[in-house]
Amino acid sequence: MNHYVRHIAGTIFAAATTLALSVFAYAQQEVKLGYALATTSHYGVAAEKWQEVVEAETDGRHVFRHFPSSGLGGEREVIEGVQLGTVEATIVSSGTLSNFVPETGVFDIPFLFRDLAHARAVLDGPIGQEILAKFDDVGLVALAWGEQGFRHITNNRNAIAGPADVAGLKLRTMENPTHITAFEALGAAPTPMAWPEVIGALQQGTIDGQENPLSVITSAKLSEVQKYLTLSGHVYSPAMLLVSKQLWDGMSEEDQEIFRNAASEAVTAMRGFVDDVETSGVAQLKEAGMDVGELSAEQRAAFQKALTTAYETYYGTFGKELVDQIIASK
Repeated sequence: MNHYVRHIAGTIFAAATTLALSVFAYAQQEVKLGYALATTSHYGVAAEKWQEVVEAETDGRHVFRHFPSSGLGGEREVIEGVQLGTVEATIVSSGTLSNFVPETGVFDIPFLFRDLAHARAVLDGPIGQEILAKFDDVGLVALAWGEQGFRHITNNRNAIAGPADVAGLKLRTMENPTHITAFEALGAAPTPMAWPEVIGALQQGTIDGQENPLSVITSAKLSEVQKYLTLSGHVYSPAMLLVSKQLWDGMSEEDQEIFRNAASEAVTAMRGFVDDVETSGVAQLKEAGMDVGELSAEQRAAFQKALTTAYETYYGTFGKELVDQIIASK
């Protein structure tokens, strides 16, 4: 009888342990978070803050695992992983977003925003939030607009003072139709390329240059493979914090609110990083040996004039009314 009791007790204990472990496993939802740059970048700063807030406020129900430096592949691959639910979250540039929600491309129009304050106000306002909501239709949950800053051109061929200096320049661009249209109008040879391939292509001379915000140029140490930096500020570059529908639909409303608020805090940290780099980045790159030039107001106007045909394309794609509304936003 005692043997029977011990057997039953052991069986109950084993079942209870299995149940406890399964409940623990359920409680500890892993959130795989992929992003293109290093942990020391603005992406990394945002990722760390997102993790910090979510893990603290969900009492460990959600545990983040970072995959920086394109550890899960290029941005398009990662977004597709988020759609499928094989990746839970990502912080991405606007480079490939228009392939999923075409309207996001409107923010990539050259010389659309006056400054960072203007861009942030539009993205955080009704226009930006309406576009975030459209990601629901493609199986993604867009929580917030992040930021990279204004994009600038680097290359190994020559300094740039006007559109003629860009002609024929083999320039890596993101997989972004809005950017590609602009550089084709300027006579360059835009070359769409996933970020993990860029450094090697610059080292080998497969491409002459690339364009990115100072936040990327500094964190990726592009000064080691590029000679000339032109502070063109030709395009404002947003980013986005996305999570999978599978993760989102499996959460309580309370946890959804925590994720959304944590994403907002991550954006604040990201924008703070960009503000710091905008102040210190140029001096850092000069010290690293880059030849740095900045377009004057007249030179920027010459670029805008050279983009006339591109603007006509943008009006046809996004609607002139929307473009004008963004430009007029306070």
